[in-house]
Amino acid sequence: MELETLRPNPAWDAASYEDAVDVLTTHRDDLVYRVWGGDWCKDCRALLPDFGAALDAADVPDDRIDHRPVDQEKEGPGVEAYGVEYIPTIVVETEDGTVIARFVEEEDRPPAVYLAERIEAWSESGEASV
Repeated sequence: MELETLRPNPAWDAASYEDAVDVLTTHRDDLVYRVWGGDWCKDCRALLPDFGAALDAADVPDDRIDHRPVDQEKEGPGVEAYGVEYIPTIVVETEDGTVIARFVEEEDRPPAVYLAERIEAWSESGEASV
């Protein structure tokens, strides 16, 4: 099942987020984005369409985006294993399952910007910033 809220926002302006899109583009074939959310959740409806647009602008393949819908009790696939308490939560992993970045709903920047900063730091240092 896919998250409708992760559908790209058609009004999102990729040029305004060029740095974030560039980072996502650079790593589009070697990272996996696990996205927990609910179409019923106001925070998800506010944040995920723009993140979906950023992934789309970066041409991140669909098989690199793992939709993990949760119910109103925030139960769903991988919730316990990944310690998901708030939604949206986005976990970025390498192909071998190493978590390199994590966005949780209360961050002070949009998901694409926040995660791009952490992905870039990981790329430069080889160390995760979760």
